[in-house]
Amino acid sequence: MDLDPHALPLTGAVQRIGAAVWRIVAPNPSPLTGPGTNTYVVGVDRPVVIDPGVDQPAHLERVLEVAGGRIERIVCTHSHPDHSPGAAWLRERSGAPVLGLPAPDDGHQDVSYAPDAPLADGERIGTGDDALRAIHTPGHASNHVCLLLEREQLLFTGDHLMSGSTVIIIPPDGSMRLYLESLRRLGKLPLTALAPGHGARMPAAVAEIERVIGHRLAREDKLARALGRRRAATLDDVLPEVYDDVPKFMHVYARYSLLAHAQKLVEEGRALLDGELYRWRGD
Repeated sequence: MDLDPHALPLTGAVQRIGAAVWRIVAPNPSPLTGPGTNTYVVGVDRPVVIDPGVDQPAHLERVLEVAGGRIERIVCTHSHPDHSPGAAWLRERSGAPVLGLPAPDDGHQDVSYAPDAPLADGERIGTGDDALRAIHTPGHASNHVCLLLEREQLLFTGDHLMSGSTVIIIPPDGSMRLYLESLRRLGKLPLTALAPGHGARMPAAVAEIERVIGHRLAREDKLARALGRRRAATLDDVLPEVYDDVPKFMHVYARYSLLAHAQKLVEEGRALLDGELYRWRGD
C-alpha cells in the first residue's frame, strides 16, 4: 500500500499514513466522530493496535488483517464508547493484552473496557524498529493517554486533539484546567505531526497545539466577558453568546465544555458558583 500521510480519512478505509503506520477508519460516522474513529496499526514485526474503536466484526477483521494476523499489544487512549469496545474482540482473537488506564465511573465510559495492565506515564512499548511512549494527558478524560512514536515523532492524540473540530470536555471527569495543562506539556515534546482519534493527520504539530490553546483561551475570555457584564448568570444564560459561532444544534454538546470553562474559572477564584448561578469575581 502506498504511503500517503495527507490522505483524508474515509469510513471503512485502510490508509498508510506513516512508514509503518496504518489508519483503519471505524464505521461510526457522526457529527462528533467525523468519518469515524481512527484505529491505528503501528509496526510490522511487533504490531500495536491503538484504539480498536467500535465492536464491529468487519472493522476488527480488517484491523487484524492489516496487522498481519498477529498483534503484540492493544492500547486504548481512553475508555469512551467510540474508542475501546473493540478491544475485547481483538484480545480474544489475537491473545494480545489490552493496555490502558482504569476507567472512571462517570456514566460516559465503555462498560466492556477491562485493561489487562495500566500504562504508566513515560512507559515505552516496542513496535519493532520504533517505540511508543505513553504520555498521561488528563482533560478530555481523566484516564486519557497520548502515544508518541519516538523515531517518527508522530503523536497519536486519541481525543485530546482532533482534526477539524475541538473535543468536548465533560465534567466532572473532564477538566478544562487539566486539558490545557496537558496541551502545554505536549507542546514541549519533539513532534512533527499529530495522528488524531478522529480526522486527518495534522502536520505542524506544535503550531496546531498552540492554535488549540489559543482557541480555548479565547472561548474562556468570551465567558469571562459575558459573566462580567451580567455579574451573575447561569450557563444557559450565556451559552448562546459564548458559542455564537457554533451551530445551534451543537449547543447541547457545547454546554459540556462551557461547564468545564466555568469550573476552571471557579477553580482559579475568578468566579463563584452559587446554586446554578456563576457570580463573577474578576481577574
